[in-house]
Amino acid sequence: MKTIKDTPGRDEFDEITGCKGKTSRTHKVVFNKEDDSVSYCEKEYPATCNLFKQIMADQYILFCKKQKNYGPGNISVGTDLRTAGDVKLSLTGLWFRMNDKIQRLKQLIILGHKDEVGESELDTFQDMSVYGIIAQIVSAKVWGK
Repeated sequence: MKTIKDTPGRDEFDEITGCKGKTSRTHKVVFNKEDDSVSYCEKEYPATCNLFKQIMADQYILFCKKQKNYGPGNISVGTDLRTAGDVKLSLTGLWFRMNDKIQRLKQLIILGHKDEVGESELDTFQDMSVYGIIAQIVSAKVWGK
């Protein structure tokens, strides 16, 4: 087994995201040496992996900017996510937001309608990606903490 440290504030994380400074959490990913998919992908598809990392960093910055604007209450619907009902309410709200984005993509991509509101396909994909991560955080009852 091999341990990869994904610790915000360390040089390798800063290089990927451009983020500076230390945070209090350390994330460790453990994977089997014989099934080293990260090394494989980075060797075989370096441009794809580098762009994936850059997009993730950009998504994180977008998330932080929106958090600063909205705060956590828009997602938690004013609850503290203590109960299963609170989590379900929040996830339902996220489902509606994601469904709005799916319908938007349908209009732009499938039906070929031109943009009339200034939200590009890229903006829509970014929002969906961030909502997917937020849903995982809500499910873990860590949202807003």
